[in-house]
Amino acid sequence: MLLRFSKMHGLGNDFMVVDLATQHFAFRPELVRQLSDRQFGIGFDQLLVVETPSNPDVDFRYRIYNADGSEVEQCGNGARCFARFVHDSHLTAKNPITVETNSGIISLTLLDGDQVLVNMGQPKFEPKALPFTASQRQEKYDLELALNEGTIDVQVGAVSMGNPHAVLLVEDIHSEMVSQLGPQVECHEVFPKNVNAGFMEIVNRS
Repeated sequence: MLLRFSKMHGLGNDFMVVDLATQHFAFRPELVRQLSDRQFGIGFDQLLVVETPSNPDVDFRYRIYNADGSEVEQCGNGARCFARFVHDSHLTAKNPITVETNSGIISLTLLDGDQVLVNMGQPKFEPKALPFTASQRQEKYDLELALNEGTIDVQVGAVSMGNPHAVLLVEDIHSEMVSQLGPQVECHEVFPKNVNAGFMEIVNRS
């Protein structure tokens, strides 16, 4: 069968966007992996799917699949592309647009200059919201990671915006250490469903 789709990108992430509100198709994990391949497939970071909502008070259901075929709760960059897609495809003329995700309902507002405002709700810091195995909420959490031939103790902040994030403060975000630590944080055992690892460098304290 033929399947209509679009390719979009936002802030360095690229997406395959599919309207399943007017088409019928089922994405299996193995198919998503094949489609995401940049040499033999379409190539993308994530697959974004438009569906009819289960909640009658919202406009669309928004589903997100990683390149490995796993489904995730939320993606802010993808939400911006989602809003432009449903508007430019004439699936809705509403503005703002309310969207149902696996982590709750978000609001998308199209602005002048092809800009999109995403209201993802309040950040959640409780460990169980990520999920995160810490026994109680703290401002920072200690992790032991491998570095070169030894180990290093780091502190991370943890927050959920519908999807989990762990943020590390470093002196230089372009350092080799960042590329070594990022994958370890992402798959660390304290984050049962993995986590988005981010690094922050303070460039000006004034």
